[in-house]
Amino acid sequence: MYDRVAAMVQVVTTVETSEQSEQVAEHLLDARLAACIQVDGPIRSHYVWKDTRESASEYRLVIKTRSELTEMLVRRLSEIHPYETPEILVTPVIWAAEDYLAWVREQTDGA
Repeated sequence: MYDRVAAMVQVVTTVETSEQSEQVAEHLLDARLAACIQVDGPIRSHYVWKDTRESASEYRLVIKTRSELTEMLVRRLSEIHPYETPEILVTPVIWAAEDYLAWVREQTDGA
């Protein structure tokens, strides 16, 4: 078994449509870069883009993967993401249930 501390990360990103969230999820799961992807939405985002205040509906994806796949997942997500400058935030998981971590490892073993 591997260390439960920081053995996995959660990666958060947002996309404009439900269809885009499904496409991103399918791509990452098919590549076995993620074990699970949860989608929230629509959510409302407020931000400044190119000197203009914006407000938009978005869908948030929370992607679960092994820590050692972080760079590969972020690189792939950047390639397939529909946004010019996507939000991609990585948070280490400081502790997780041993059975869940084993499942995450099994689901991402082919990456």
